[in-house]
Amino acid sequence: MSDGTDAAGRRRVVITGSGVVSPLGNSPETMWEAAIAARSGTGRLSLIDEIDGAEAYPCKVSGEVRDFDPTNYLDRKDARRMARFSQFAVATSKQAVEAAGLDLAQENVERVGTVFGNGGGGLPNTDQAMRTLLKRGGMRVDPLYIAKMLPNMGAGNITIQLGLLGYTNTVTTACAAGTQAVGDAAEVIRRGAADVMLAGGCEAGISELGLASFASMRALATAHNETPEVSSRPFDRDRSGLVPAEGGAMLVLEGLDHALARGATPLAEITGYGVSADASFLVAPPEDGNGGARAMKAALADAGIPPEAVDCVSAHATATQAGDIAETRALRTVFGEHAYRMPVTAMKSQTGHLLGGSGGLELVAAVRMIGSSTVPPTINLDHPDPECDLDYVPHEAREVEVNLLMKNSFGFGGQNAVLILSRYDG
Repeated sequence: MSDGTDAAGRRRVVITGSGVVSPLGNSPETMWEAAIAARSGTGRLSLIDEIDGAEAYPCKVSGEVRDFDPTNYLDRKDARRMARFSQFAVATSKQAVEAAGLDLAQENVERVGTVFGNGGGGLPNTDQAMRTLLKRGGMRVDPLYIAKMLPNMGAGNITIQLGLLGYTNTVTTACAAGTQAVGDAAEVIRRGAADVMLAGGCEAGISELGLASFASMRALATAHNETPEVSSRPFDRDRSGLVPAEGGAMLVLEGLDHALARGATPLAEITGYGVSADASFLVAPPEDGNGGARAMKAALADAGIPPEAVDCVSAHATATQAGDIAETRALRTVFGEHAYRMPVTAMKSQTGHLLGGSGGLELVAAVRMIGSSTVPPTINLDHPDPECDLDYVPHEAREVEVNLLMKNSFGFGGQNAVLILSRYDG
């Protein structure tokens, strides 16, 4: 509506900028070019020294961030005081602010905040601290270990580096964290508690402890170690598990009235948000996907739209056996026959699973889908699982008019977050 509120009288929330650090590139532009070109960002696992035991585990592939220099965004001393995930958080936040044309010196920073999504904090720092403890004694542990490791330090470092004084929070709902962080930040703006929010998520948990934990629960891809670029295979018959990855993204969210008043260009609008709990299993969804389905229905209801209005779904799609089938069933439950008419794309086929960073990255891609009417492909979908029978945009990007898009993210513990993004129509 012209006064900046929606039909329910709530403040409208738009996205005006984004920043990316990912296996597909370290900016939104390079990530998107790689995505629509159907490139893979997965490769041979290199962040864990083989001497420390990486070769002992059945998964030897990962989606790693390459050519990242934190001193492009941070003073060298500050960079040393941060865990890698916090470096990613600051880098993507600064990119997003610049892309949005947001001059923080001209803002009331008490009305600018952040909600940051992260699953495991500085897991590699925990690895290193324990090695030091066992080999050299506890008093030789890094005195900044706790300050680096805590999941909320991503948000803390963003606020320190950018001077933000407003609402701040950290969402730690595992693989749903990035999407839920954006949804929660939108709610902060909707209720008038902030004008601008930086929101999204980053993860940098590739470590021996992380690898061992996921491998012992048999969640990791094991079937394509010699051809790592085809190891992440959502919805494929031959999928063998998720590919561990790192990176993430942050987005600038604003009240529409605020964005227009400063002359910003809205890239997309957040119109629906839904969250649910499975209340079933710790590390697997219910077979019928009912928790995810309820989150989808809640997001549609929040947006005030019927399922048939959705043009595309950015799926959670981790390439686990149970997860991909449950999400497909959930989509069929929510969309009925329309589920077979709309494209469903799985970005993790190209990046691997960024855990708490995946939702933010996939939302940046979602904004690009709306802006370009192009849907990136699900690569490596050579032999579709008969249980997964929707249109997953195999192999090649496709031109599709995308006005309304649904983004799904489902986390361990049965915590589900779904967002609806819309083309901004004035």
